[in-house]
Amino acid sequence: MSGDVELMLMVAGMHLLGLVCAAALIFPALRNGPELPPRTDGESDDGWGRGPRRPPTSPEDAPQGGLPLPDAAPASVRLRDHRRLGDLLPRRERRPAREPVREPVRTSSF
Repeated sequence: MSGDVELMLMVAGMHLLGLVCAAALIFPALRNGPELPPRTDGESDDGWGRGPRRPPTSPEDAPQGGLPLPDAAPASVRLRDHRRLGDLLPRRERRPAREPVREPVRTSSF
């Protein structure tokens, strides 16, 4: 066999292997029918066109809120126009300049 024939057989074999793998994946999906939800006795109040659930009737059944937020406070600055946040906040005070380093003074001891 020549090199061209071997190359064509290898390409055809790879295509055939790909088709077999694709068929092995698609065949089970096409074979099974659609899965329907199990039938119930009609006591369920959700799904299948029965409308939304009714809200709880008593306060004991009502869902409780989450954790309280004691630190929730409005922002001190709101961005509602073209100004930047840095323009709305007060400038920080500069650090005071450090005192110069003092030179030790030699004293005479008697």
